[in-house]
Amino acid sequence: MKKDIHPEYQQVVFMDTNSGFSFLTGSTKTSNETIEWEDGKTYPLLKVEVSSDTHPFYTGRQKFSDRGGRAERFLKKYNMN
Repeated sequence: MKKDIHPEYQQVVFMDTNSGFSFLTGSTKTSNETIEWEDGKTYPLLKVEVSSDTHPFYTGRQKFSDRGGRAERFLKKYNMN
């Protein structure tokens, strides 16, 4: 690997702005905001709008619409039923 071309990998806290859920992980992203984590150390804080805590796929609140297939929609649109 070439020296001095890779971004710095560090521990950061991601916080879901909708629910307040936060988790500590490693990332190359940086931030001017910091937060004191449960271990007493201070980490950069990265705010995100959607995480596994609020995403419909993970929460089970996903909405499915029964739209039918292309042929059924075409027939319905042109009253060919």
